[in-house]
Amino acid sequence: MTKAPFTGKGERASDLLGLIHSDVCGPMNTQARGGFQYFITFTDDFSRYGYIYLMRQSEALEKFKEFKNELTPPGTPQWNGVSE
Repeated sequence: MTKAPFTGKGERASDLLGLIHSDVCGPMNTQARGGFQYFITFTDDFSRYGYIYLMRQSEALEKFKEFKNELTPPGTPQWNGVSE
């Protein structure tokens, strides 16, 4: 018995930062300069632009907050979505 091919289409973002994909990797066997053993990536679904943050330990929530703060202009609460 074989598995049926996947025919569904995933949801795609219709504007910048509409959907962000994230992945955490580590610990790596060899530390990078500065003692970094992990990294986290954030990829914008619409533009496919990627952001990478190095981490010394698994500090994903802190890096997500840093990523969000870098991309949200000050004085624009409408860009903060659900959190506002």
